[in-house]
This record gives sequence, structure tokens and C-alpha cells, in this order.
Amino acid sequence: MPIRIPDSLPATAILESENIFVMTERRAIHQDIRPLRLLLLNLMPTKIVTETQLMRKLSNTPLQIEIDLLRTISHDSKNVDLSHLESFYRSFDEVRNRRYDGMIITGAPVEHLDFESVDYWPELCRIMDWTQTNVHCTLHICWGAQAALYYHYGIPKHRLEEKIFGVFPHEALKPNSPIFRGLDDVFYVPHSRFTEVHAEDIAAVPELEIIAVSKESGIFAVKTEDSRRFFIMGHPEYDADTLAREYWRDIERGKKIAVPTNYFPNDDPSLPPVVTWRSAAQLFYTNWLNYYVYQTTPYDLEKLT
Repeated sequence: MPIRIPDSLPATAILESENIFVMTERRAIHQDIRPLRLLLLNLMPTKIVTETQLMRKLSNTPLQIEIDLLRTISHDSKNVDLSHLESFYRSFDEVRNRRYDGMIITGAPVEHLDFESVDYWPELCRIMDWTQTNVHCTLHICWGAQAALYYHYGIPKHRLEEKIFGVFPHEALKPNSPIFRGLDDVFYVPHSRFTEVHAEDIAAVPELEIIAVSKESGIFAVKTEDSRRFFIMGHPEYDADTLAREYWRDIERGKKIAVPTNYFPNDDPSLPPVVTWRSAAQLFYTNWLNYYVYQTTPYDLEKLT
């Protein structure tokens, strides 16, 4: 089914080249249906890469999807042309009076900072507070998940002795949950982070439940009891070469970095990585959209509570 994004967005041509049905704005206005309205708060510096990765995963949906791209105004993005931001991204003031079926808040490379030291933290707090009344279901990714757990529930992040870097096996603690429908008993997810949250901190909050874990990389997925908020610690949406690009970038900068786990054949960085997470990633995002957004959101978004 179609994903509706601006005709001139760079992701449009990429997705069309992959035979993903991208509906142009001109065609969409002739369909007499209410599309799912999603908001993507993109906190990553490589915004075009991230928006394309996520739109690729959101493309296999039961209805037309209309996506708004959101950025923080209190932070200057140095890795994307200002013209791209001005053409395709909105500020919070531009969307604060709108309501959305679903929202995704991405990760960000600011793990070394305390939450309150991040320059856009006050703005992010206003956005996260606003989601409680204006978004039906919000999915938080990696640092975005840790930030939301801290803001909503006071759960701290903890620095790791070594970076979790690679592709790790996971298992669902509630395999019958719709979010895991179709996934294998063991499924793989890429991780790249220096921090984690602890199970005992989450267990102390009755509203939260851990729903997937990894023996190697720790907690993967947490959700609220009412399934209105999801928090995932990895990056199912990553491309085949995302970890490789990060690895070689740090090597070129002279940084000490280990070869990503379970990624290159025989741990040989000269060989192309083998993707083991693509199907699980597609199912995860499709299940989130289908079971927790499409099937439960009110037709009239003004009735959101």
C-alpha cells in the first residue's frame, strides 16, 4: 500500500527505485479516504538517510500514510542543507495544533551528555509532553527511547564499559504480542550505543513492561500497559551498510572501535556485511502501524484522549 510523501523529497526517488509504492501528492488528493497521519521527529544528523530508512519500513501498510517531518529549532543541523530542512521539515509551533495517529522519535548521537545538557532538551520535553494529548501511539528509538523513559518515568540511562556495536539475537518475552507477529523465535537487530537502561528501574514502574531482550545487548523493547508508547533500544531500520560506514568513519578518525559483532563474514571488514535483520525489521514496523496505530486510532483524531 502507498506511503504519501512530498514529490521532491530525496527519499521518493530512492523508494521508487526499490519498487516501493510511493503515492504522489497529486494522486493522493483523488482518494476519498482518511490517511494515517504520522509525525517523524528526526533527531539524527544524517536526516536524509534516516528519513529514507524509516519511510522504507513504513511503506507496507494497510492504508495511505501521510508523513510530516519534524525538527528541533533550538539546534542547528550541520549535516544537511538548510534548503532541505526549510522545504520538508516543520517546527513544533507549526504542528502543535495538529493531531496524529502515530509518531516516531528517533535516536541522536548525544549519549555522552546528560539529558539536561542537550541543547534542545527543553524543546524535546515540550514535544514529548504534547504527545500525551495529540498522538495516539508514539514509537521511540534508541536515545529517543532513553530520553522518553527518563522524561516520562524518571528512568536513568547508564554508561557502558564498552560500546554495544553489532547485530545481536533477541527473543520476545511475550511472543504472542501482536508487535512480534510473524517474527522468528530468535530475531536480529542492529545496535550502536554507549548507554543502556536497567531492568530493575523499568520493573519499578507498574505502567511499563519489558517485551523483548537480548542476552548480549540487554533490553530491546519496552511498552506501556496501554500500548500507547513503545521504546526500542536498537535500530531495526538500519541499512545493510550503516554499521560499516560508522566503523570505517571512526577508523579514519583514529578512534578505537571494535569490529561490529555478527556483522562482517568471519569478522572481516573487507567483506560486505550480511543482512540478518531485514525481514524482522519490516515485520516490527508493519505490526506497530497495523495493530497499535491503524486498528486502535479513532477515525476522528479530535477524539484523542
